[in-house]
Amino acid sequence: MLGEFNRPRNFPMLALRPNCECCDRDLPPEADALICTYECTFCRTCAEGVFHGVCPNCGGNLVTRPVRPPEKLLKHPASTDEKADLDNLKERVA
Repeated sequence: MLGEFNRPRNFPMLALRPNCECCDRDLPPEADALICTYECTFCRTCAEGVFHGVCPNCGGNLVTRPVRPPEKLLKHPASTDEKADLDNLKERVA
């Protein structure tokens, strides 16, 4: 069965994770965040200044996370599942 935008209703969408996996900064859905293809999520400061645009987890490039329109957030809210592993990340960056 097709839903909005002629996609299957169970079509996966971005979780819009709520924090930077490096510095744990809050990243609300409208924030300037960067993600990789696995949706590892970083603030722009960490993505560019610490990781130079390369995901420290998978080695892929980091791109600007799309913004979900506010009216769509009502139906499909952002994730509240935080993913920061600060100790492990600091060891890999050092």
